[in-house]
Amino acid sequence: MTTFVNKVRDGKAAMAERWHNAPKWVRWAAIGAIIVFFYALPNKEFYQYLGPIPTTESNFGQVLFTVSIYVLLAVGLNIVVGFTGLLDLGYFGFYAVGAYTVAVLTSPGSDLKTLWPWLAALPLAIGVTMISGVLLGTPTLRLRGDYLAIVTLGFAEMIRIAATSSEFLKGQRGMNQVPHPPGSYPDGKPIFGVLDPRPYYWLVLTLIILVVLGVRNLTRSRVGRAWVSIREDEDAAQLMGVPTFKFKLWAFAVGAAIGGLAGALFAGKQNFINSQSFELLNSIIILAAVILGGSGNIVGAIVGGGLVAYLIERFRGIEILGVQLYEYRFLAFGLVLVVMMIFRPQGLIPNRRRAAEFKDRRKEVIVGG
Repeated sequence: MTTFVNKVRDGKAAMAERWHNAPKWVRWAAIGAIIVFFYALPNKEFYQYLGPIPTTESNFGQVLFTVSIYVLLAVGLNIVVGFTGLLDLGYFGFYAVGAYTVAVLTSPGSDLKTLWPWLAALPLAIGVTMISGVLLGTPTLRLRGDYLAIVTLGFAEMIRIAATSSEFLKGQRGMNQVPHPPGSYPDGKPIFGVLDPRPYYWLVLTLIILVVLGVRNLTRSRVGRAWVSIREDEDAAQLMGVPTFKFKLWAFAVGAAIGGLAGALFAGKQNFINSQSFELLNSIIILAAVILGGSGNIVGAIVGGGLVAYLIERFRGIEILGVQLYEYRFLAFGLVLVVMMIFRPQGLIPNRRRAAEFKDRRKEVIVGG
């Protein structure tokens, strides 16, 4: 088993080396082909030739929308956990803040009765979520490790309990008639309707590309280098003159804004939200997706978020010996995580720096043993 794992690891390392040594135009052509593939994916004329990949018991376009939302959340959380090294167990709370901000401003069921269009509420939802990230981070980011994790966990639970018990947020009754994103076809039919989830998926996919480009530029800037230095050794970074608190607050704010964007998209698609949509388990799933894909790597976060969301839905409708596998989806997910942490703790597509760290630690363990 160990020999097989080593061969797989060596093969992946060789593929990564070939990718980095490939001409620039080859890499851009490959990325372009991947993007075209994902834009074509929800069309039946295309996915019917993909064998068992499309889901059969649920609308494949709806599944792809869910997958894209998880990917967007994983990219946002990766800034906090992967690049800055802060353990955040309450990230889904920002998602809830973004969704509820849109619902409160746009729904006829809201006490405010402002009835804003969805597009007007979107930037405010992102801004409110970013401010909530700053408000949470200002008193808590001096904490580290488990203590910070517990505080963020409490934040997510506070949001959920407030949504459940608050009359203003309508609890489990929720708020309906949240407007869809704007746009219509030449015949007057709305692009973003109820029956066809594909436009929503294409919208989120486009936003993922824009967010990834923005995050990529950030990570290659002075801000990104400060994040990495904090992750590697916060005390050393502070001694070298890096204002660690400020940059940790930046990470929290940017990650929260992306979470709020995902929540606003979810509210616009669902047309209805209530407190049951924001359970704590979802925060754990997003964190596990980032670790599974490869913490500190944008591509790893995308792969992790997509795989987790897709595999959970893929179990739906599958029956073996009279047992519905969908009922045991989280058991299977937990087993996969345990196996991954044993054989590949750095994730499927790790950051090169973190992969080297794990390799060095493994050598130390072997030599020490």
